[in-house]
Amino acid sequence: MDVPAQNGFYAYLLRCADGTLYGGWTNNLEKRLAAHNAGTASKYTRTRRPVMLAYYEAFGSKQDAMRREWQLKRLTRHEKLALIDSGER
Repeated sequence: MDVPAQNGFYAYLLRCADGTLYGGWTNNLEKRLAAHNAGTASKYTRTRRPVMLAYYEAFGSKQDAMRREWQLKRLTRHEKLALIDSGER
């Protein structure tokens, strides 16, 4: 999946090397993905590298991105995979 080059506010899902999914939010998706793959962004993803961007949504505010991250984290694995497969944004 292509990573948007522009800064903004994003909620995202990563697919880890062990098949698990990780959700987060950021204001720079490209930089955050690089940090996850360098092992400096999250204790969870540090041992599950490499990670790939599986899904993201763009938002106009930090609060909206954080709210969506919370919603994504509450989804079941099946619901997350369905969202990823649908390609909706």
